[in-house]
Amino acid sequence: MSSLFRSPLRDESPGASTAMTADERRVILASSLGTIFEWYDFYLYGALATIIARQFFTALDPGAAFIFALLAFAAGFIIRPLGAVVFGHLGDMVGRKQTFLVTILLMGLSTFLVAVLPTYSVAGVLAPIALVVLRLLQGLALGGEYGGAATYVAEHAPQHRRGAYTAWIQTTATVGLLLALVVIMLTRQLLGESAFAEWGWRLPFALSSVLLAISLWIRLSMKESPAFRKMQEEGKGSKAPLKEVFGQWRHLKVVLLALFGLVAGQAVVWYTGQFYALFFLTSVLKVDATTANLLLVAALLLGTPFFVLFGALSDRIGRKPVILAGLLLACLSYFPLFKALTHLANPALAQAQQRVEVVLQADPMTCSFQGSPIAREIDFTSSCDIAKRTLTQLSASYRFEPLASGLPTQLLVGETRLEPPNGRLHARGDRFEDESLLEISNFRKQQLPDALWEAGYPRQADPARIHHVGVVAVLFVLMLLVTMVYGPIAAALVEMFPTRIRYTALSLPYHLGNGWFGGLMPTIAFAMVADHGNLYHGLWYPVVIAGATFVIGLLFVRETKDVDIYAKFLYWHPNRLRS
Repeated sequence: MSSLFRSPLRDESPGASTAMTADERRVILASSLGTIFEWYDFYLYGALATIIARQFFTALDPGAAFIFALLAFAAGFIIRPLGAVVFGHLGDMVGRKQTFLVTILLMGLSTFLVAVLPTYSVAGVLAPIALVVLRLLQGLALGGEYGGAATYVAEHAPQHRRGAYTAWIQTTATVGLLLALVVIMLTRQLLGESAFAEWGWRLPFALSSVLLAISLWIRLSMKESPAFRKMQEEGKGSKAPLKEVFGQWRHLKVVLLALFGLVAGQAVVWYTGQFYALFFLTSVLKVDATTANLLLVAALLLGTPFFVLFGALSDRIGRKPVILAGLLLACLSYFPLFKALTHLANPALAQAQQRVEVVLQADPMTCSFQGSPIAREIDFTSSCDIAKRTLTQLSASYRFEPLASGLPTQLLVGETRLEPPNGRLHARGDRFEDESLLEISNFRKQQLPDALWEAGYPRQADPARIHHVGVVAVLFVLMLLVTMVYGPIAAALVEMFPTRIRYTALSLPYHLGNGWFGGLMPTIAFAMVADHGNLYHGLWYPVVIAGATFVIGLLFVRETKDVDIYAKFLYWHPNRLRS
């Protein structure tokens, strides 16, 4: 395969040293630190979703407020492909470094503004609107960040160490999440839970101003990628990257294969292993937030080195075997792993699920979709809806039995039979009647919780019964699957596209996959659990997506590890990539 040039950073002749040079370490450090700070900014919101729901969506009931908070979190992911297109175009036109500076500035300012944003109690409906706007700006910035970092490092890396070098960029998302969790825990510890929930949650966002200054200093010290400089010197750059990527089938086909044969599955495995695992511990298993964060931090610390290990392994055996193995293992292990997590983190809940059957009997026509993101308290007025919503909030799995039309709803908790109340609204339909409100409140806060508690369902996870080592072990296995699919992905994507359109072309499938398939995972899984009634039902979403990606990747995606990324053009061939 012909090459325009080799990286000037190292001698790649046979027998040359494979140790990382000082210049290469500086490239990786400069790219990684800035990206870590961007991920820190982005994931602060996800880690504080419960508090943000109370601060900005107080007009909704707790269940709907949390769904709205998750949707506001997801808004940043939904917009990421647009950021990939906008900043990818800039990166291929004007350079990697200049685009880096714009994305970090936009991300840092958007995050800092969250720290000073008025809440719903002060600004009313303008507060959640402003919050969503800032989330969109964060997502736009992040959409342009990853492709630049991956491209920049890969274009500096030696030919046969690209997987190991770009794997350092793959650690940044996890390290950013880890940094966010640590800052939140320390702030909570210093201020106390009450002060943190009231105003202290703003401090981690305010810290982003310091991180922004550091990141800008780092980015200003960076030089342009040698591949991009060489391309500019020879006048080989693309004058219309977007047109080349989307207007030429040979490139668009590779974008689609990258998305559906690699990235979609990688994305759901990443978000299941880290974000959904934390959500499951705190919201479903009722583990104290501080304890859950500490357990996840331990697993993250143990697992993070494996990003580089699997990246290096992909340099030897290929990107495809490592990624597909991680996808397959995720499909086979998610249900047993999350059930094991329940037994280890909240054994009383696991025992209650096995011993006590909860059955909801109702006319199906009276039951609404519980995962609706636009639902309000007054939208759930039937006894079926009220029972389903309350059971989900209390982490009680139930079995649904349809009844004939007109028969009253019944709820069986073991041997106890309850009749959920029907909600009634005033004539204008804007609030419950006082009598209905009292009945619903009594059912949700006393009648059903007491029945579940008497049957053996715990109100919270007992700290004394949490098997801390076992929980960390399960979280570590989930993390290991993340490192298998995520460690080699940057190298694989970089190797699929030529230099002239690389930033644009790899950014789009990455952010479509991670922004939509992955970023929406917690929201979709929560909605599936709320509507179906089984605590583990939401896992079908990542299992199906990862399984489909495994099949497409196995059949249609070709190995790329020996591709020369400095080639003038790369064409997709049924059997190989060639220049």
